[in-house]
Amino acid sequence: MKILIAYDGSECADAALDDLKSAGLPKTAEAIVMSLADVFLPPPINEEVDNTFPMSVPAGVRRAHERAERKVKEAETMAKRASEQIKKSFPEWRVRHEALADSPAWALLRTADEWKADLIVVGARGHSVLGGRLILGSVSQRVLYEARGSVRVARSRSRDADSPLRLLIGVDNSTYSTAAVEAVCRREWPSGTEVRLLAVVDTVMAITPDPSQPLVLKWIEVGDEDNWDQVRQIFETSADKLRSAGLNAVIMIRRGNPTDQLLEEAESWGADCIFLGPKGTRGIDRLLLGSVSSAVSARANCSVEIVRPKSMASTKT
Repeated sequence: MKILIAYDGSECADAALDDLKSAGLPKTAEAIVMSLADVFLPPPINEEVDNTFPMSVPAGVRRAHERAERKVKEAETMAKRASEQIKKSFPEWRVRHEALADSPAWALLRTADEWKADLIVVGARGHSVLGGRLILGSVSQRVLYEARGSVRVARSRSRDADSPLRLLIGVDNSTYSTAAVEAVCRREWPSGTEVRLLAVVDTVMAITPDPSQPLVLKWIEVGDEDNWDQVRQIFETSADKLRSAGLNAVIMIRRGNPTDQLLEEAESWGADCIFLGPKGTRGIDRLLLGSVSSAVSARANCSVEIVRPKSMASTKT
């Protein structure tokens, strides 16, 4: 597994490093810790030419170059410190660090594409006006929207060390929510980890009666709770996969606004992370990034991981 970790030395970035220990990541993996200096680094100054033509490099340019170099060195120091911290938490990982003078979001996206990262980890930045809740900063938001692979928006959450990890997965019978379930199954979770599959239904829900014919949809009325058993059966396969992976999985069905229900369930239950696909079927709203997934990522009080299937990553332009 290849993991690209953004680090800027902030409290949010430190929280992202701490959150890695609760992300079910494998014992062996490759990781790049990247710190970015958002400055323009002028071309190197040719000292031989400077001595011959003292006026060839204006003093302002020289000072700008020196300031930019200091910023890059600071970024290098931060990245190195973070990589050493990760090595202590994951001694079998192959970890290296990089520091660049570049636009942070652009550099992260480019590196993720070139390196073919499986997961990008970013921290939330800033505070909302209401409630002091951490919201997404511009860099994290752009990475979340434009990345080809999965993105984890990491937030720290205080919890009892003896309490089990709690994972909330938004499901809607789409291939994208199925990918989120499979991503959780592939991780290495501690014994006793609890999972809730949350399906948020409207008045109707699209289901696939025959898994071998994914394009054939059937619509059922789910406004009446008498029909919820049929909805529950749709997600039993996913729940069984999670149980086979050693997780304590249950299915929950709620009626209402998907964003509100996911956030309320995560907060009341004390979820450590919410897993979502980038988009879904009509059954749980349209779940397009920019609506449910982006809203949950921005407003949740815990970490949120948006899982993009490999097939989606390879075709996204």
